[in-house]
Amino acid sequence: MNVMPVIEATEESCCAPAGMPALGPEEAKRTAQVFKALADPNRIRLLSIVKGADGGEACVRDLTEPLDLGQPTVSHHLKILVDAGLLHREKRGTWAYYSLVPGALEQTAGLLASL
Repeated sequence: MNVMPVIEATEESCCAPAGMPALGPEEAKRTAQVFKALADPNRIRLLSIVKGADGGEACVRDLTEPLDLGQPTVSHHLKILVDAGLLHREKRGTWAYYSLVPGALEQTAGLLASL
């Protein structure tokens, strides 16, 4: 049996504190909000549908059938995506239209790299 020797850490051998965290509390909270929004397959599909829609926008009435979900559920998912800064919502008459926030997907892709 091979046993590694126990080495006691001394003040001289310990690493220096890293200082300020790479992400502050607010930035970490915002990053987590985006990742939570993306943690649901229905929301990923909604982003995909909106991105691929003619003109880069989709009406809420056109988003329920592809997901086979009710309108209240789809609206809930869309609200989470809007709150996370991934989708933009524009009210036109009785309908809401959704489009990607310009640069949101690229910024999201860079979030992991910035950690």
